[in-house]
Amino acid sequence: MPFIDNAYHYYLSAYGNSAVSRYDSHKKSELRNVYNNILKINKESPLYKIRNDQNIPKFLIDIKENARQIKNVVSSLSESGEGLESAFQKKVAVSSDEDIVTANYIGGPDEDVIPEFDIEVRHLATPQSNLGNFLESRSLDFTPGEYTFDLITTTNSYEFQFTVNPDDTNKSVQEKLSRLVNTSGVGLTAEVLSDEKNRSALKLTSKQTGLSANESSLFDIKPKALGNSIEAMELLGIQEITSPSQNSSFIVNGTEHSSYSNTFTINRVFELTLHGISAEDKPAKIGFKTSVDAVADNLQNLVSAYNGFISTGERYSDKNQGNYLLNDLRSVSHSYKYSLESIGMLVEDNGSISINKDMLADALDTTDIKGTFSVLNSFKNSLSAKANTASIDPIKYVNKIVVTYKRPGNNFITPYNTSLYSGMMMDRYC
Repeated sequence: MPFIDNAYHYYLSAYGNSAVSRYDSHKKSELRNVYNNILKINKESPLYKIRNDQNIPKFLIDIKENARQIKNVVSSLSESGEGLESAFQKKVAVSSDEDIVTANYIGGPDEDVIPEFDIEVRHLATPQSNLGNFLESRSLDFTPGEYTFDLITTTNSYEFQFTVNPDDTNKSVQEKLSRLVNTSGVGLTAEVLSDEKNRSALKLTSKQTGLSANESSLFDIKPKALGNSIEAMELLGIQEITSPSQNSSFIVNGTEHSSYSNTFTINRVFELTLHGISAEDKPAKIGFKTSVDAVADNLQNLVSAYNGFISTGERYSDKNQGNYLLNDLRSVSHSYKYSLESIGMLVEDNGSISINKDMLADALDTTDIKGTFSVLNSFKNSLSAKANTASIDPIKYVNKIVVTYKRPGNNFITPYNTSLYSGMMMDRYC
């Protein structure tokens, strides 16, 4: 099981916190089309063997995730079905002070919104923290034995049990509890802090911020009604709230508001994220970028997704895996090299792309604007095709040994041989 464990651990550590896009949901017809493409590929796929290499599952996960990112960007630029001309008319929000607040426009292209507004941040939303007592790190003040306490959150209650062994120390007990909380998935993070006197304390912090009107805390720690558990909790001291949670507070165009979180929406049109406190009488202005800046920003999303895919291929080329992927991706930018560079998208030797905003502005300020968008549409469509292929059959980019080819045109469908993407991580190594 170590290979599949490593694969899942890599996926969770690398992509577990990735934001989910609305483009990650699909219609039945789209899913059916994906399934049919998988069947078609696997029907004619040769029989091959894969080397016993623990980098292969990671490589496949990175391919799938990079392809997903490109497909989501392409989908966001293709919502109207009218090509990039209409997509690049999308509004792009901007903040005059991004150290205080950043803005993202989430409204529709034809939505009638106010051109700009002021926001002054008074304080940020904060989590709840319980900092325990500082105990001598190398000593053991706990009596060896079994201990139990309850964690009560706003939605659930949990029972935790831990054991103190004779060879433990105060710090090892605190570290044991820290690991227990961090791996339990209860919405808290735990850490062990040390001071200059060689003492240590356990600190619990909620992932959630803000309190509703009928809440006094985000979590409570209560020992079981047993003498030893009560004594252990008094010794740890983690049942006391040392930093209560609070809501964010901000003023929009002179009107005071609050939120449970530091990220919220304004009229379901702007998504704002607070980062700092405003200086007195110095609000940040939220507005829209100029048309050239908006086009450059939207185009940069596509270029960044493509460059990220190139970086993945380069990272694995040193591990005898990414060369085929690199060649396939570079063929896209190199085939459009002169057309792209004529509108300010400069193709580097390694296939990555950078944007020259001045050249892009000149390309947009021309009578042949249709020619500019024709190049961009062709590049976008070619990149989308590569992402679709990589998403459906990522195993094609893995170095493998072909054992035999199937006889053309007389093969059965193999629906459970899904490009061996799952099988190579599970069946082969279990």
